[in-house]
This record gives sequence, C-alpha cells and structure tokens, in this order.
Amino acid sequence: MTDQVAALEARIAQLENRLTRAEDVEAIRRLQYTYGYYLDKTYYEEVVELFADGEDTRVHFLHGVFHGKEGAKRLYTGRFMTKFAEGHNGPRYGRLLDHPQMQGIITLSEDGQSARARFRSVMQAGTHETVPGFRQWFEGGLYENEYVKQDGQWRIKVLNMRSFWQGDFDKGWSRAPVEYAGYLTETYPTDPHGPDEIVDDWSMFPHTETMPFHYVHPVTGRQVTD
Repeated sequence: MTDQVAALEARIAQLENRLTRAEDVEAIRRLQYTYGYYLDKTYYEEVVELFADGEDTRVHFLHGVFHGKEGAKRLYTGRFMTKFAEGHNGPRYGRLLDHPQMQGIITLSEDGQSARARFRSVMQAGTHETVPGFRQWFEGGLYENEYVKQDGQWRIKVLNMRSFWQGDFDKGWSRAPVEYAGYLTETYPTDPHGPDEIVDDWSMFPHTETMPFHYVHPVTGRQVTD
C-alpha cells in the first residue's frame, strides 16, 4: 500500500506539473494576443505595461534596439504615439492599424520561469481619405520573443519584431523599393524617440533572409538555418 500511495503521489505531482506548464503556455499566448489588440487601437501606455521590469528588457524594431522599459516607452508612447495617434493614447478617427497575432510556437523553459516564442503578424494599416496624409498599406513580419515570469505574471522580456515585406495597397509588395528607406538610423538622444543602438542585420523583401528559429526541427532535432 505504501508503494501504491507513493506512486500515486508521484503521478499527481507529474500531472500538476504538466497542467502548470500548459497554463503557462496559454498565458504567454494570451499575453502576445493582448499586445496585438492594444497595438491595434494605439493603447501604447497599456502596451508598455506588458513589458518586464529590468535592464534586460529590449525591443528590436526596424534595425533599432530599445533598452529597458524606458526604451519601450520611447518607442511606443513616444515615436508611435506621435506618428499614429497624434500624441493621444487610444484610437483616433480615420486611422487603421490592425496587428493580428498568429501561428504562435511557444517553448517553455525547464524551470517554467521563462519562455521563447515565434509569432506572425500581417498588418493592414492606413488612413481614411478624409485624414491628411492619406495612405494605405499591407505589412508582414515575424516576432521571435522572450518572456519572463515576474511576481507570478508573464511579461514580455524581449520583443524582436522583423518586418519582412511592405507594400502600398495600390502597388503591392512586388513594386516595393529594393532597399527600404524607413529603417531607424539615429540613436537616442539625437533622435528623442530613437533606439539605444542600431543593428543592421536584415532587410525587407525582395531580400528573403530567414529569421533564426528559437526551436529545433521537431522530428530531426536539428537546427534549421540559412
């Protein structure tokens, strides 16, 4: 009887661990989806609060790397809020910025305190013709993110977003410039909303570099690379 009880206790502990890990994976997915919905409607202050506290927090965007939560604030409540929301936190008339989050592959660490994930986003964006500066475009990219559990809650530690293609609605991606002109080139404080560093390590379509996978091939166990 003692051996049976021990076996049952071990089995229960195993199942509890599996349940906790499944709940953590779902919490991370929910966190990333929440990020996308807030980004859709330019709730940039709420976006910033999804990031972890600490010096290791980073955001990679258009060759710029923003360090810490202060860097995230410069990007979201500085650059983005100024450019897409007229300095206002929340949606503005005539502006469309949909960021659906899809195809999530989440890898939880052995200790369950950190994780990595890959997501895809296909953005539809633009302004209504009644808004000055009328433009409409499509854009697609990938995230290779890192997450950490702080005070029992999952937060974004590293948001690494690469836009891989962009095209105006009337021209499409096939007529996009060979070299995209919108990469960030000046750091903070020269650019008050700029990144802490510039990392020029990828290019948009027609360039087709593979964004490194954080996971190995599920069948062969090998790392897939260019």
